[in-house]
Amino acid sequence: MDNKETNEKVHKEYAALETVPQSERTISFLDMLTTWIGANANNGTWYVGGVVAGATFGGAVLVTLVSNPIAYIIMALIGFIGYKVGTSTMALTRPAFGIRGSFLPSVLNITQFIGWTSVNTFIAAISISYILKDIFGLPAYGSNGSEKTMLIGIGVMSILHLISIATGHKSVKMVEKIGVVFILILGVWETVVVLKQVPLSKIIAWRPPSGKIMDIGSAFDAMAAFSLGWVPAIADFTRYSKSKKASTVAPIIGANVGLFWFAFVGIIGAIGTAVTTGVYDPNNSDPSTIVSKLGLGVIALLVIILTSTTANAINLMGAGISVTNLNKKIKSQTALFGVTILAALLTIVPIYASSFLDSFQMFLDYVGMVFGPIFGIMITDYYLVRKKQYAAEQFDNEKGKYWYKSGFNLVTISVWTISVIIFLFMKNLPVFTKTIGAIYPIIIISSILYFISSKIFLKNK
Repeated sequence: MDNKETNEKVHKEYAALETVPQSERTISFLDMLTTWIGANANNGTWYVGGVVAGATFGGAVLVTLVSNPIAYIIMALIGFIGYKVGTSTMALTRPAFGIRGSFLPSVLNITQFIGWTSVNTFIAAISISYILKDIFGLPAYGSNGSEKTMLIGIGVMSILHLISIATGHKSVKMVEKIGVVFILILGVWETVVVLKQVPLSKIIAWRPPSGKIMDIGSAFDAMAAFSLGWVPAIADFTRYSKSKKASTVAPIIGANVGLFWFAFVGIIGAIGTAVTTGVYDPNNSDPSTIVSKLGLGVIALLVIILTSTTANAINLMGAGISVTNLNKKIKSQTALFGVTILAALLTIVPIYASSFLDSFQMFLDYVGMVFGPIFGIMITDYYLVRKKQYAAEQFDNEKGKYWYKSGFNLVTISVWTISVIIFLFMKNLPVFTKTIGAIYPIIIISSILYFISSKIFLKNK
């Protein structure tokens, strides 16, 4: 093999079904740590912190400290499967859903990661609109005629996204290392500014107006859906991990550190702004608006733009690799560029929507509803049903053990469908909205249903 061939192999981005050999696993513990700090220390985390602030400071902090570690334990469990088997997360759904059945979670995953990319891009475009207002006098987001300014912002972010995923996981790793330093500096900066302007005692004592109080269970679901949204991307990275700890411990620590910090920044930022202005509006919980009101200036806005780039690098990786699970003839890099363009187009929609907050909350409901049962099924299948035994060479064998009936495991798809229906019934019941929410219970329910069903119907599989 000549130098050119060696270089191409080293820089290869593996498609969903391809198993990454040990010799090409280059992601270290530190790499994975910074990747997941960067993934969660972003404007989306900031925004969701501001949204759950409606549960009061104490409620929002409780939700953050309880809900997220659970989500990232689930992420680590699936991350370990990726490390052991060497394929992407969506390829890992094939043993449970069937070879063609795995197209269901793949399509859902493509839509959710393009959705997350659009959410972060929209928030970053707001920052760009404020910068363009300061420099050129263009109307900022929320002002009359701001649509064109937002379109410019979306275009700028799309170019940054294309750069961030230029060489797949390798460029993502580099972007995260650079971004995490600036992100943490901004987190410290805003925390200090807010607490200087508003004493912590006032933030703790603040209560939202009656019409904008958020039930604790609803806050649990919002935070759980936000954190679980990362899970479908985890094996896309852990299959490149050098060690078991890099694929399990590092993501747990990194994701929790990034989320705890920036959700806290979002919580105190939203409440601090409400205390100083006398108005609490979750629609204005985005970091760009808060930074502008706190007078942190252009540098802070630029860092917000950077946080969007670091988070969306992972979102786009998750969406692009999922595309290759639908059709193995599609090259990874082609898929990555394709989903980046689709995300840019989708980001235009909130400009003309009545409420970005309503769109955001509907999106969180979607993530919890469709992915909660998928995670319950995946974890149960690998650890309890298959006893940690997956045959990756069978993942694309139409005569193999994962083909089932015409490529579909109808038992699993039925369990998933029933679980989604149960979730829709549960999510508005007071017993869940007033306590733990519906997402974590539906993960447990889907796990139990799948375990029982597999024992009855899949004895010989």
